[in-house]
Amino acid sequence: MADEMDIDGEYWRLKQSGGPQRHMTNKLAAPVETDTTSTTGKPERKRFEVKKWNAVAFWSWDMEVEQCAICRNHLMEPCIDCAPNSINQPNQECVTAWGTCNHGFHLHCIQRWTSTRNVCPLDSNPWVLARYGR
Repeated sequence: MADEMDIDGEYWRLKQSGGPQRHMTNKLAAPVETDTTSTTGKPERKRFEVKKWNAVAFWSWDMEVEQCAICRNHLMEPCIDCAPNSINQPNQECVTAWGTCNHGFHLHCIQRWTSTRNVCPLDSNPWVLARYGR
């Protein structure tokens, strides 16, 4: 019984209580028993029963920029300094440097850039390193 769900009854119950957002976490945590009697007093027949649920998840990188504005390579790929070396040393990684402005560049690219100008290449604010790594 706990696996069965009356879709119509659940819809109207959620609509009257203010919407599914309030009940979403409770719905996932524990099955809800619904009243299956109609206004005439006869039990209603279930339209269908959920036997299997396949969940799908999506993900993406949590970054504002996807490519280095200095060398124009993707941030998850080696920079132009590391690309020739990655053929000979495939386990060596090229790390990404993130500024306080939330702009990301390859560490080698931004080090070369800040040796001449100590500003972010995208917004011209002073470059302050917030973190680096993958």
